Amino acid sequence: MTECEIAKPDEEKRYLTYRLKVDPEDDDRAAEIKICNFSRPHMRAFHFSWLGYINAFIVWFAIAPLLPEIKKTLSLTKQEVWTSSIISVSGTVFLRILLGPVVDKYGARIPMGVLLMCCSIPTACIGLVNSRRGLYAIRFFIGLAGAAFVMCVSWNTRMFTNKVVGTANGFAAGWGNLGAGVTILFVGSILFPLFKLGMSPEMAWRTVCLVPAFISFVSGIIIIRFSDDCPKGDYAEMKKKGTFTVVSARNSLWTGITNYNCWLMCIQYASCFGVELTMDNAATLYYHTEFGFETEKAAAIASIFGFINIFSRGLGGYLSDVTNRKWGMRGRLWLQAIFLFVQGLLIIGFIHAKSLGASMFVLTMFSLFTTMLCGTSFGIAPYIDKDAVGSISGIIGAGGSVGAVTFGLFFRNMDLYRAFMTMASVVIFSSFTCFLMHIPGHGGIFYGDDTASAKSEGSNADTDESEESSVSPAAEAETDH
Repeated sequence: MTECEIAKPDEEKRYLTYRLKVDPEDDDRAAEIKICNFSRPHMRAFHFSWLGYINAFIVWFAIAPLLPEIKKTLSLTKQEVWTSSIISVSGTVFLRILLGPVVDKYGARIPMGVLLMCCSIPTACIGLVNSRRGLYAIRFFIGLAGAAFVMCVSWNTRMFTNKVVGTANGFAAGWGNLGAGVTILFVGSILFPLFKLGMSPEMAWRTVCLVPAFISFVSGIIIIRFSDDCPKGDYAEMKKKGTFTVVSARNSLWTGITNYNCWLMCIQYASCFGVELTMDNAATLYYHTEFGFETEKAAAIASIFGFINIFSRGLGGYLSDVTNRKWGMRGRLWLQAIFLFVQGLLIIGFIHAKSLGASMFVLTMFSLFTTMLCGTSFGIAPYIDKDAVGSISGIIGAGGSVGAVTFGLFFRNMDLYRAFMTMASVVIFSSFTCFLMHIPGHGGIFYGDDTASAKSEGSNADTDESEESSVSPAAEAETDH
C-alpha cells in the first residue's frame, strides 16, 4: 500500500468528542452501537449506510413483483423472464469489485450517494420498455445499484471496532436487504393495486416505479450532504490537512485478489446472499405458478424472505461476535459452517413442502438461516485484511452476485425441483470450505489460535474507551458541515 501523508499524534479532527465510546488506538472507531442514536459521525454513518442500501434494494427489486404483468404484456417466455433476472445481478458483479478499491481510497459516502442517484434514472424509465431486449438493458443498469453493499459494509467497518463490527454490519446490511421485502410488498401489493384503480394494469406497471426512483434520488443527495467518511471527518479534508494515509487503489485491489481466504468467502457468500437474491426474483413467480395466486397475494407471501432481514442478518452478526468473544475466530468459522449446512437442508425441505402452510413455514426458516449467514459472513470478512477492507468486501460481495447469476441459470434451464436440489447441493458443499480457512493472527477451525494482540483487540475497547459525552460547541458547529 502506498503511503503519502501520515496522521500526526496531535492531528486535527472534525469532532473533538463523541457520543459513543471509542478506541483512540483504532482511529477513534466506536466500541459500541446505540441504535436510537443518530449523532455524527458513527451512528449517522451507520443509519445512512443501511438507508442507502435499502434504497438500492428498492430500485433494484421494484420490478420483481411486476414480472407476471410484464411477462403478459411483452409476451415473454419463462426463460426470457429468468434471463432478465440474471442480467439484473450480473452487472453488479464487476461494479462491486471496482468500487472496493474506490471506497478504500475515497471513502463510502460519496460513492453511495452518486450510485443511488444514477440508478434512479433507469428505474424511472421502466415504463418505456417495449421488448425483451429493452427489459434486459433496463434491468442491467438498475442492477448496478446492488453495488451499494460495498459502501454499506466498508463504511461500518471504518466506523466500528472489530469487537462490534459483526453486529454493525449485520444490522446495517440486513436492514438494507429488508428493501427486497419492502419493495415486493410495497410495489406489488400496495402501490400496484392503487395505480390500477385509475388506469389499466399495463399502464400501472409502467408508471408505478416512478415512486421508488424519486425516493432513491433524494436519498442519494441527503447521504452525501449530511454524513462523514470516517470518525475524524471526510477523506478530502483530512488529505489537505495531512492527517490521512493515502491508499493506492491498485494495491488495495491486488491485496484482495491474492488473498485465498477472500475467495473462500466468495463461495460462502454466493451460497447465502446469492440464494437470497435468487429467491427475491423467484418467490413471487413460484407462488404464482405452483399455487395459482394472483400477483398481489404471491408478492405478499414472497415478501417474507426480505422482511425477515429486519432482525435476522443483525442476529447473525451478533451471534458471530458472541462466538468470537468465547472461542475467537474458530467460533466464527464453526458457526458459519453449521449455518450453511442447515440452510442446504432447508432448501431441500422447501421444495418438498406441498401444502401452503408447510411451504410458508419452511420458507420462513429457510430465509432465517440464509439471511443470518449474510451477517455471519461479514463478522469474518473485516479480519481478512484491515488494509484492504473495501476491496475484500467488494470481491466477497461480487461472489454473492455470481451466486445469484449461477442459481438463476439453474432456474432458467431446469424444472423447479432440479433447480432447488442443485442449489441445495452447492450450499451444502460450501459449508465445508469453512474448514479450509486460516486467517493470519486469528487461526482457523482445526489449527492456529488468535494471537495475543488479536485477543486484546476486543478488550481494548472495554478498558480504554472514552467516556460518553455530549458534543462540544466546536464539534457541534461542525455537525451541519
